[in-house]
Amino acid sequence: MGRTMEWAGREKHMRGIPRKMVFLAVGAFAKAVATLLNTTSVHNADTLIRLVRSRPPGIPLLTVSNHMSTLDDPLLWGFKGFPSLDAHLARWVLAAEDICFKNSVLTYFFRLGKCIPITRGAGIYQEYMNEALQCLNNGAWLHTFPEGKVSQEDAPIRRLKWGTASLIVRAHVTPIVLPMVHSGFEEVMPEKFFLDRRPPFPLCNKKIKIMIGKPLEFDIPKMRELAISKSRGDVFSSTTTSRGWPVISSYGLDLDEAAQRYLYSSISDEIQSAMEELRSSLK
Repeated sequence: MGRTMEWAGREKHMRGIPRKMVFLAVGAFAKAVATLLNTTSVHNADTLIRLVRSRPPGIPLLTVSNHMSTLDDPLLWGFKGFPSLDAHLARWVLAAEDICFKNSVLTYFFRLGKCIPITRGAGIYQEYMNEALQCLNNGAWLHTFPEGKVSQEDAPIRRLKWGTASLIVRAHVTPIVLPMVHSGFEEVMPEKFFLDRRPPFPLCNKKIKIMIGKPLEFDIPKMRELAISKSRGDVFSSTTTSRGWPVISSYGLDLDEAAQRYLYSSISDEIQSAMEELRSSLK
């Protein structure tokens, strides 16, 4: 369903009017919940706002965060001073196909909201990932939840899925990677509120904390060379990869599955460490 309505996510669809209406409504909802009905504190908000508003032309932005509730997005962007009503500046975000794209009405709405469907379990080279990659190649802002699913436990950041790392490696221009960690949304929209179900509306009088880190820099050409060197002789090292992964050719280097696994793992570990450091600062 999501694939058939890709046209609804295009900026020029109906002159952009439906998209603007969605962001006005959803942005107002996010601000009401985050700033009026609850209390939100944000550390280092200026860095995020600056990168969203005025990063160099053509440089993509990739924000990553933990995933505490089904309302993390859009509530993450509802804090005071953030341009959450501006459809042009708004993020693209990866969203679960089985939740957000279940029927034609939801698909149209979430496509207007700059959401890209992801089929969980379909791997990092599924067709939808090419849409996410195109966003980065266009110099846009993309947000991902690299843990892959909602977890409302107060626990360390889980091992990250490799999809986010693969986007960083494959992007034409290496994106600015900005880690974020938050808490409180699990109380605003608990998974098990009454009879093991979520509440019909967001809860009030909760404290939301958002920690925004420093941009991470990845020297991808150098990391590619290291990955090839370290992965020689690996069981996954071959031209025909065991998972059907394509061989990536860039910067004059070919990356087979073994090199990709090493590279994606290295990048994911660095992002996870940065997120865990931010999580420790929340307390």
